[in-house]
Amino acid sequence: MRQMGARCYYVYIVASKIGGTLYIGVTNDLIRRVAEHKLQLVESFTREYGVVKLVYFEQFDDPENAIKREKRLKKWNRAWKARLIEQHNPNWDDLYPGIAGPS
Repeated sequence: MRQMGARCYYVYIVASKIGGTLYIGVTNDLIRRVAEHKLQLVESFTREYGVVKLVYFEQFDDPENAIKREKRLKKWNRAWKARLIEQHNPNWDDLYPGIAGPS
């Protein structure tokens, strides 16, 4: 996922469940950021709605493109977002275990 010495940026979607509440964010550390959602330590939208499953992400080489993509996705209607997720993750599986590695 990450290349040695290269800085990566991610746009990600977390969900409460299949077809549930969605949250779209951008980060330079996907593993840490999703772990923060999962731990629900901070009072936030994701904590209030139980939005903790990583269901989609994209990787970028620069922050500007990642932020542009995040803003674009946030403007999409719900059906488009669901279709994007389902094209890559039809069962809305939690992708976090696959990127976090062994605990």
